[in-house]
Amino acid sequence: MSDPADRNSRLHLAEELEDEPSPENARLAGLVRDLLSDLGEDPEREGLLRTPHRVARAWRFLLQGYRTDPDALLGDAIFNEDTDEMICIRDIELYSMCEHHLLPFVGKAHVAYLPKGRIVGFSKIPRLVDAYARRLQVQERLTSQIAATLERVLQPLGVGVIIEATHLCMTMRGVQKQNSVAVTSAMLGAFRKDRGTRNEFLDLIRRPVRE
Repeated sequence: MSDPADRNSRLHLAEELEDEPSPENARLAGLVRDLLSDLGEDPEREGLLRTPHRVARAWRFLLQGYRTDPDALLGDAIFNEDTDEMICIRDIELYSMCEHHLLPFVGKAHVAYLPKGRIVGFSKIPRLVDAYARRLQVQERLTSQIAATLERVLQPLGVGVIIEATHLCMTMRGVQKQNSVAVTSAMLGAFRKDRGTRNEFLDLIRRPVRE
């Protein structure tokens, strides 16, 4: 049986190695160190010694969407299928960063489309949401980008996207409204022109999930 103290020591060592600065993060870590100083902190104190490198790594992760080509992401999972029934993926969790204050906004996306002979694998739609969400964003643009990409790549009869999100720039600062939720939508093709199609989409995302 392994010694708990030895196991904790190995875990601590693994964390320390993981936090070792990489060359590509060195400049970003230096900027974070300067920020800490300008805010009145001491970046040399024990609790903050590795913070600049951890923040650099965290930001690389949070903004990894810049390294993803959304069109290519969908392109390797498109299939010919003779169907024109609505396909909807709802309650897709998303995490993004407001470009105005560099604070997070979190929420969920509902995405639907009416295929015209071409469908895409289900898992690609949440991945598409992440590809755009993991960038500096405004919610309005994020909503439109998801819809426009699906329309461009699949050429469906229509696309509908709705995003509901809570913005920390509204809850932690500014108006400080803790329960406010921003809702944005992008309706293209049949979702914009046909009220019945739009209402079907809205009904699907409002319907309780079966337990």
